[in-house]
Amino acid sequence: MSGKPSGLVLSIWLAASCVAAPMTLVLASRPAFALSEIQREELPSPVIPSANDDMSPPGSAVPAPDPIGTPPSPSQPKSPDEAEPARPKKDGGMASPRVDPNAPLPEVVYDLNKLPEPVKRMHDLIVEACKSGDIEKLRPLIGTGDSITQLSLTDIDGDPVNFLKGLSGDADGQEILAILEEVLDAGFVHLDAGTQQELYVWPYFFALPLDKLDPKQRVELFKIVTSGDYDDMKQFGAYIFYRVGITPAGQWTFFVAGD
Repeated sequence: MSGKPSGLVLSIWLAASCVAAPMTLVLASRPAFALSEIQREELPSPVIPSANDDMSPPGSAVPAPDPIGTPPSPSQPKSPDEAEPARPKKDGGMASPRVDPNAPLPEVVYDLNKLPEPVKRMHDLIVEACKSGDIEKLRPLIGTGDSITQLSLTDIDGDPVNFLKGLSGDADGQEILAILEEVLDAGFVHLDAGTQQELYVWPYFFALPLDKLDPKQRVELFKIVTSGDYDDMKQFGAYIFYRVGITPAGQWTFFVAGD
């Protein structure tokens, strides 16, 4: 059949074109995406109810929970029952203090005979072990369990004697023994007398402002640290090299270095 279409045929053709044309335009205007190519912002956002929406079922007197855990207002004081009781220092007094230059300085003591007998005995046993050159002789003094000597400001894994060997520059741990002996040969201070934190601490530099050391005291300090270490510690504001703490009952509580 040639020529122009008849009226009926033309009507059918126009109707089909009207339906197919929009579908063709839609399919041509939307490229295909894989699921991984869909951008996050194209996904519908979840509807979050406002704070004024009533989330409780009818007749319920229980309010909806706070979805973000908003802390109580600081203007609301705690009740006496909620107040935290005073607790002893978690670090056992071994963390290096920022010494208050205006506070009275503790007495520096050199005479070991002024120590309580349990403290003096533990001091002498540690020094004797150091002089032996055998780091294993420290093991019974370090102890175990809750009374174990703290050898790091953080928890350590494994055997404490092996940990000390790892701190030493030599394989047998003799360098760390020499440091421990030098620390215990220095003067000491008696801190927090009459409290749960009472300690005898070596060396005394731990509790003194470093910029107030006299020439004699600086010589004693340089037996333990270098002048470069001294300059770094002055900037920090405290002695942060190795120190030893022993309780009045003779427990060796710590041998640590650091802040």
